[in-house]
Amino acid sequence: MKKFLILFLTICFSVLVFAQNVPPADWSHKVVKKEVKVGGVIEVVYNAVIPSGMHVYSNDYGDCPPQKAVFLFEKNGTYELVGKAKPIGSHRYIDDVFECEVADFENKAEFRQKIKILSANPKISGILEYQMCTADGMCVQHEYEFNVAGLKVIASANDPKIEPVKTVEPEVEPEVEPEEPELLYTSFDGSCSTCDSVVISKIDELLGRSGAAAATKFGNVVKKNEVDYSSYQAKSDGDTTTCVAKTFEGETSEEKASYWGFFILAFLSGLAALLTPCVFPMIPMTVSFFMKDGSKAKARKNGLIYGISIIVIYVLIGTVVAATAGEAAANFLSTHWLPNVFFFLIFVIFAASFFGAFEITLPSWIVNKADQQADKGGLTGIFFMAFTIVLVSFSCTGPIVGSILVEAAGGKFLKPLVGMFGFSLAFAIPFTLFAIFPSWLNNLPKSGGWLNSVKVVLGFLELAFGLKFLSVADQTYHWGLLDREIYIGLWIIIFTLMGLYLLGKIKFSHDSDIPYVKVPRLLMAIATFGFVVYLVPGLVGAPLKALAGYLPPMSTHDFNIVQKIVNPNEITQGHAGIKPKYNEKLHLPDGLKGYFDYEQGMEVARQVGKPVFLDFTGHGCVNCRDIEASVWSDSRVHKYLAEDFVVISLYVDDKELKLPEDEWFFNKEGKLITTLAKKNGNLQKCLFGANAQPQYALLDNRGNLLQPTRSYKFSKNKENYIGFLKAGKKEYKKRMTAEKLKG
Repeated sequence: MKKFLILFLTICFSVLVFAQNVPPADWSHKVVKKEVKVGGVIEVVYNAVIPSGMHVYSNDYGDCPPQKAVFLFEKNGTYELVGKAKPIGSHRYIDDVFECEVADFENKAEFRQKIKILSANPKISGILEYQMCTADGMCVQHEYEFNVAGLKVIASANDPKIEPVKTVEPEVEPEVEPEEPELLYTSFDGSCSTCDSVVISKIDELLGRSGAAAATKFGNVVKKNEVDYSSYQAKSDGDTTTCVAKTFEGETSEEKASYWGFFILAFLSGLAALLTPCVFPMIPMTVSFFMKDGSKAKARKNGLIYGISIIVIYVLIGTVVAATAGEAAANFLSTHWLPNVFFFLIFVIFAASFFGAFEITLPSWIVNKADQQADKGGLTGIFFMAFTIVLVSFSCTGPIVGSILVEAAGGKFLKPLVGMFGFSLAFAIPFTLFAIFPSWLNNLPKSGGWLNSVKVVLGFLELAFGLKFLSVADQTYHWGLLDREIYIGLWIIIFTLMGLYLLGKIKFSHDSDIPYVKVPRLLMAIATFGFVVYLVPGLVGAPLKALAGYLPPMSTHDFNIVQKIVNPNEITQGHAGIKPKYNEKLHLPDGLKGYFDYEQGMEVARQVGKPVFLDFTGHGCVNCRDIEASVWSDSRVHKYLAEDFVVISLYVDDKELKLPEDEWFFNKEGKLITTLAKKNGNLQKCLFGANAQPQYALLDNRGNLLQPTRSYKFSKNKENYIGFLKAGKKEYKKRMTAEKLKG
């Protein structure tokens, strides 16, 4: 048992840090046969070493959202591709989230491309674009540039001389000035009551066709003090200046809402621990010890010291957790199957202990040592007396304290401290109060079988919450064991059994006989069965938003007859009637309004006077869909996004949408950017120093951060997310007020 406890505490003393700038796979290429005649065929082999825990999607599957590997060869007349790149050893399976077949590689990847040589001096180069994802659905887009060199081409005198195909520059139509510039006002704030329909339609046309920048060609119809949002772009093809990531140095939301919620949960856990058979009988015994010398003043003083000592001991445990783990702990804790399955088994063991199968106890020598120190008296004696009660009650409080520490694993530095303070405060208050007011002891209920009933109810709760950890492992590794409807079904069974137990229909070995059901048990049974009734519609697809943080995502639900059908042809409308670019192909969930082009969205935000919610996402991003389904669907989050922000969703993995030629640009690595996906990926990497999705940024309408950016791990907690949005809105109002005061 001692080794078991050490192992458990060691696992609990780790916290997640989720890196957002994910390095690429290690690619290389080689030619199988380097000597070839003109007209002959060579084979180029592309190999990759894939980072542990990641997988790279192949190119040999059908129409499924995860982005396939794509080889983009620079076209010229010196060679000719023979078929497409062939993957070697890819793994094919049905993706549980997207419900279609995909193929990928783990650990290593290999592609082979056959190429026919048409010239004595072939120029073969290109880019491999690929999507790399973790097991839990976090995906990044990467590129591998290659140049096939070192070929020895044998040409005869009779071989035709084939010149490279010349690139023909497209003709650019001259810009046409507006025929009626007098219709265009010098200012437009999105609510122009005096503007006629011609003006509104003209602005709509301009912003819809070529973004906010096009409006400057027509006499500055937006505002005179235009803002440059293109700092992520190079000024020319030779500009290789360093990208400067946006930073925020104001007051952050952190996780205040989460800490309060966690504190309340820990406090309630402390109260529950008081009602266990190991603790409740100790209250009058301990208070009587303080009262034995007859001095009420001394008893009150000692009782206060005793309570403070209990708090200090538990907070010290939290301090050890925070100091040992902190933010530098291994990131596999929240996603790897091993710790999550371990935590699940821990909760099952705790539940079995509460059901009466066995008791979890500390070695007797630890308790005896603490008891010997308590006999010395004085402040030291009182402290060790508190330590003794902590150790003696471990068989009942251990599972509860352990559950709090497991919940704190993956949190920030303060979370274990907050949890232990909340638990110990509730645990210490009765001992202190009864020492100060000993007459209250007469009103305490007598010990009896009801205390064991409290333990059994806690066992049911431990079993239910333990499923959360098994669910995490199941989702990240796509085992398909615990889909949403199965998870809900197990909860229905667990809480139905708990209700039957409260009514006396089920009995455990340590339970006393129940001749009749008392009112408190009846009320608890009614509440339990009411919760079961709430769960039942979830079996057929009801969202059960109150439990979104504990249930698997809706995407794992196989039998969903409630899910609303969204018309894919529906055009997403933006703000102030300004039509979003690319809205024929891209859409926002749950009827949200927004934009899909950074410059257009920022300019619209400036017009309507709202801050910006920047969403870096992807079609094949599992975690993005998870946040949208479990967090964005919350009515509070939805209200913020719909009413207080301009949403800009930037897809980094789209393969169809091209930028208009007048919007092509060079990035600060000297590469020409011609597609929407590459523009968005470059923007994220340059301005926010990351390449993983989802990533969320709150900006004012001049492009400055209102809060530090947030990633998937933070966003899973709805209270964190709401605090993030609320703090961003508050910071925006503060800045706008300061601007008005300046004139």
